[in-house]
Amino acid sequence: MSRSDVIGIFDSGLGGLSVLRAIRALAPQESLIYCADSRYAPYGERSDAFIAERSEAIGQWLCDQHAKALVVACNTATAHAISAFRTRFTLPAIGVEPGVKPAALASRSGVVGVLATAATLRSAKFQRLLTEFSDRCRFVCRAGHGLVERIEMGDLDSPEVEALLHQYLDPMLAAGADTLVLGSTHYPFLAPAIRRIAGDGLTLIDTGEAIARQLLRQLDQHDLRQPAGTTGTVRLCTTADAALLQRVAHQWLQLDATAEAIEIPLPALNQ
Repeated sequence: MSRSDVIGIFDSGLGGLSVLRAIRALAPQESLIYCADSRYAPYGERSDAFIAERSEAIGQWLCDQHAKALVVACNTATAHAISAFRTRFTLPAIGVEPGVKPAALASRSGVVGVLATAATLRSAKFQRLLTEFSDRCRFVCRAGHGLVERIEMGDLDSPEVEALLHQYLDPMLAAGADTLVLGSTHYPFLAPAIRRIAGDGLTLIDTGEAIARQLLRQLDQHDLRQPAGTTGTVRLCTTADAALLQRVAHQWLQLDATAEAIEIPLPALNQ
């Protein structure tokens, strides 16, 4: 693969595979490299400084792999690191954020549930989003403690996952929420389990496709799009268990690709 022919995607772990899935669906001609920082997942339980420094380190690693664009497929990393990330790297960088706006527009009851990590919920970026739409909706926010850890184990439907979802969803449903913001890229993989609890009356807001479309707009703007008819490849990398990443990519995305373990050193102050 020649220089600057690959799109770099990273997440704190496996959740960004939901974004990779959306990108592959819209742009199968693009080659992708996915970095799961599962050794340090979940980011949502870590300090803001760690999230920012770790995100920049992974961004640099992806640049070293000749990325032409970067996708921060992690709500927590976007909330705490995207500004510094864009300052440091000159190539197009696309972040993600909880779908508060589409949820506010979709809700009929005027009550929206938000399931996200603690770090995303406390971020200034997220608080500004809530303020912007607070005159339209009431937001019932819950930090999904424990969910990312279960997903990182490849667990999407165990009794433990169901119990956690009841803990977070039941107060939202009792408050009249008819729309749920999936505020972590991990959470779209829990959609079947959420449906079993909430039924089809709860609209789920997943921003994966919107992220993919924004990426394509950036590629077009910088004349970086691969020509139609090109066959894109996928390279899977993880700072933890390569066998697990390979297995879940096959199970969740029907993606047959070999995963590899990589090392991305921590900044000195986090050693």
